[in-house]
Amino acid sequence: MQKANINGKVWRFGKDIDTDLIIAARYLNTSDPKELAKHVMEDADPEFVSKMSVGDVIVADENFGCGSSREHAPIALKAAGVAAVVAPTFARIFYRNAFNMGLPIFELQESSEINEGDKISIDMDNGTITNETTNKTYNFIPIPPFMQELIDAGGLMSFAKKEIEEGK
Repeated sequence: MQKANINGKVWRFGKDIDTDLIIAARYLNTSDPKELAKHVMEDADPEFVSKMSVGDVIVADENFGCGSSREHAPIALKAAGVAAVVAPTFARIFYRNAFNMGLPIFELQESSEINEGDKISIDMDNGTITNETTNKTYNFIPIPPFMQELIDAGGLMSFAKKEIEEGK
């Protein structure tokens, strides 16, 4: 099955973006994705939610998602309409939580070459990210097949529900 490309405008963040910058602890009194979405990246960029559009992509430097192991972080990003996150490395617990919640993330060593405002296209089938602004194409570290199944299903819970319905 061919996967759809992700096409979006880039929003840049630096290194060591922790889960408290993604969604501040003061908002963890709810697990409502729509409420969390209103405050995503607020402490890193107070205007982020009002500036971004559904389908945009966050590109960051190394160690994105470090800090506490809250699932709220990928839930908030996905609910806000962030189509994907690209970084050279991700904190391991964030990496797993992102897939469990159905948020596509891509490890790209050259992420620092992509600038805020650039338009990028992510081709999951061919494992490439093309910066449409600079016309440069990069190969990203492939997503393991099972993790891709989680993304395609919309997350772990949706995947499990589908498996049960199909009698697997």
